[in-house]
Amino acid sequence: MAGFNKANITPPRWLLAELTYSCPLQCPYCANPLDYSHYKQELSTDDWKRVLIQARKMGAVQLGLSGGEPLVRKDLEEIVKHARELGYYSNLITSAYGLDESRIIALKEAGLDHIQVSIQASSEELSDYLAGTKSFTHKKQVAHLVKKHGYPMVLCVVIHRKNIEQMPQILTMAEELGADYLELANTQYYGWAHANRDLLLPTKEQFEIAENIAQEFKKKVAGKMKIYYVVPDFHEDRPKACMNGWGTTFLTIAPDGVALPCHSARELPNLNCPNVNDDSIKEIWHNSKAFNFFRGDDWMQEPCRSCDEKEKDFGGCRCQAYLLKGDMFATDPVCSKSPDHHLINQAIDAAKENSLMIDEKPLIFRNRKNSNSY
Repeated sequence: MAGFNKANITPPRWLLAELTYSCPLQCPYCANPLDYSHYKQELSTDDWKRVLIQARKMGAVQLGLSGGEPLVRKDLEEIVKHARELGYYSNLITSAYGLDESRIIALKEAGLDHIQVSIQASSEELSDYLAGTKSFTHKKQVAHLVKKHGYPMVLCVVIHRKNIEQMPQILTMAEELGADYLELANTQYYGWAHANRDLLLPTKEQFEIAENIAQEFKKKVAGKMKIYYVVPDFHEDRPKACMNGWGTTFLTIAPDGVALPCHSARELPNLNCPNVNDDSIKEIWHNSKAFNFFRGDDWMQEPCRSCDEKEKDFGGCRCQAYLLKGDMFATDPVCSKSPDHHLINQAIDAAKENSLMIDEKPLIFRNRKNSNSY
């Protein structure tokens, strides 16, 4: 069928283990599916151990432990210990909610290599509002504990219209927390962020001001803090490479065992994404319809097919093309060469118009704890 191409398959290098969709937070830009509550079944500890073994044999070396909130899993330390025994470099991607010193010590003893803590904003009021929990003070305490116990302090702040004007304060906060690495992750508009796009998408002016501030700060802390600035698609004229190439590097396993070429691939129609309870990682990676669907370039439409940049961005994001255009084969509308680039301009205009409204519609929160606008 169209897009099915098994030529030159490289092994997976990065395994993202989404251990659970459960989370005590309500972030309105959460990357989990909008219907996450329908996926109640979770892989057992032994299932996850089997996945880790099989993926490691395939060549995976980097392990991300994510969710939802992975700390919800009581077997997290056991999974971490098994990953260390297999030779993974493991990274806990956490909100820090529920993380205390005793658990940091237990994870350290189990062999965890890396902890990434997310904070929603630089102010307690906004951070707690977006998280839906009184968590800001605790998050900062955990950041200090992470450093105390010999981990690099890795801080992640998702940037959007609600907090982008706090950029100077966010950078100061990172410095005060002793962050060794700071990820300024401009919101990617999938899942809950897509549903809230009109309220989260900054204007181009806001983005440019914030980026300039971040770049100047980057010079100031050179040699002391590394800053990773994830550029927002909607204010660029070229898309990002979809997962470094579909089915080339990244393997995501959802809580119920569904194997995904990217964490948002569940949104795409007719992929028939396989489950690790039915097939081995090797079978899934090499022979499944889902992982072969956008390998190579046979699936590409024009202008991608004849574009001299297709080896750089692979036509852009398939999920974004589907969400914006309704066609997962289409050129990512972010690209200025796309015949659908006007959809990006329309989205930017709609977000700007919404920001000027007195009665701005409220955010849709993941856990529906809070429906008031900020």
